[in-house]
Formats: sequence, C-alpha cells, structure tokens
Amino acid sequence: MVGVALSDERLAELAALLVEVPGVTAVLLGGSRARGTHTPDSDTDLGVYYHRPLDVAALGELARLVGGPAARVTAVGEWGPWVDGGGWLTVDGAAVDWIYRDLDRVGRAWTDAEQGRYAFHAQTGHPLGVPDFAYAGEVALGVVLADPAGELAALRDRMGAYPPALAEALVAGLWEADFLVGLARKAVTRGDAAYVAGCLFRLVGVCVHALHGAAGRWLVNEKGAVAAAAALPGAPPRFREQVEAVFTAVDGDPVHLTAVLDAAADLVLETADACAMMTR
Repeated sequence: MVGVALSDERLAELAALLVEVPGVTAVLLGGSRARGTHTPDSDTDLGVYYHRPLDVAALGELARLVGGPAARVTAVGEWGPWVDGGGWLTVDGAAVDWIYRDLDRVGRAWTDAEQGRYAFHAQTGHPLGVPDFAYAGEVALGVVLADPAGELAALRDRMGAYPPALAEALVAGLWEADFLVGLARKAVTRGDAAYVAGCLFRLVGVCVHALHGAAGRWLVNEKGAVAAAAALPGAPPRFREQVEAVFTAVDGDPVHLTAVLDAAADLVLETADACAMMTR
C-alpha cells in the first residue's frame, strides 16, 4: 500500500508473535526497509527463520489474526526450492511479506560462501537464478527483530566480513561473461536477437556480481543490480549507461548485433580491470 508503513513497535509485536509459532526461531527485517533504500510503496519483508518441522497451520492462524480472514501462508517449499514460501499479507493497511528461511540451510550457504563455493539456482521470478550466498547476504544486511535463542545472532556474528574466498570466486567467474560473448556471436548471422539478449542478460549478471564481490558488498537481488554495481567505488565509469546502451541496440540486424557484442566484450574487459584494481 503506497505511503503505509508499520511502526517499529508494530514490527516488534509481529516478530514476537511469529517466534511463538512452533518451528520459528527468529525474525529478520530484510529488503529495502532494512537497508534504508525503500520508497513509500516498498513492501515490508520479514524473514521467518525456522527449523523443521515448521507449524504451517499455526502460522496460518496468526496470518489471519493479523492480516484478516483472507490471509494465507504457503507450505514449506511452495514458492520453489530457494525462495521457499511464506505469505503476502496486508497488516494495518501495509503490505507485509513473510518469507520462509530454513536456518540450517542458511548456515550451510554461509559455510559455502566462506569457502568460495556458490551457484545460481533456477527459480521462478529470478531470471539469473538465486545465488545461494544471498541467504548469507540477507542476514548480513538485515535487522534482527526477534531471536529468543540467539541462533540468528550467533550466525550473524560469524559474518563480520565479506568472505575473501567468495570475492575471489565471483571475480574469477568473469570467464563465463567472456565465454557468453563468443556463444552469442554464433547467433549473429541468423539475426537471433532473442538468444543474444539472453546471453547479454547472463553476462551482465556475472559482471555485477563480480564487481560486488571485488568491493566486498553483498548483492541479494537482481532488481536494481546494475545501478548498485555502477554506484560501487571503483566501478567502471558509465557502467550503467553502457549496459543500457547494449540492450537498447539489440535487434535482428546482424550488423547491429555484432556492434552490440563488441560493446559487451569491452564491458567485460572494463569490469575485469575494475575488479583487479578494487582487489589490490
């Protein structure tokens, strides 16, 4: 709801109610409201951290209590393996999203990130895929609202610094961006603009994650990722403008597609150079 936000007191009350549900161990304010980058129409994202089994029936009862008789929550995993599940609620006129997070799985994602292991996982609504390290980033960037046993706080204490091994792995992952340029060139003579655009989207995603890794900054959302990368200290000059120019020029003309991919190749090189400077 535009212009409607919950007070800190109401958020604390909701969090206290949530951790009374069997299985729920902690509640985290996430998204743009936790980072202070929200707009008046931004939803309020509440991460509902749990251990299995989560009492979904009890959680549904609470959703109806605070969100009205039409409110519902999903089963665990109903929104897909990485988004998991939750509920889209309206509480006191404000849009409030409950988002499930398996705390054991979050811990494993952090361990992988510490060791420089990551992958992008196919997920509806996430065209690049969900990076598993996003689980750790959400905790690092969020605000703990309730954590009776201190489990989430203990995990967050381990996240004192961005993992150097993850930074190194994300920068090394730029090989894929370079590889995608070569793949896309094979579609130029056919004028296959859709395939080229798909390669370009993946290429840009790899670049923005490499830049965030080099800067030691968490990136947990595809939305606004290019603008966030462009704002990083040491990012290539005019990074956002270059990305936008690349996508704007995509059409079925092989001459235009060749020029687009030449510009994309330059973007990858500039990104690699910027990452090298940022990690010195």
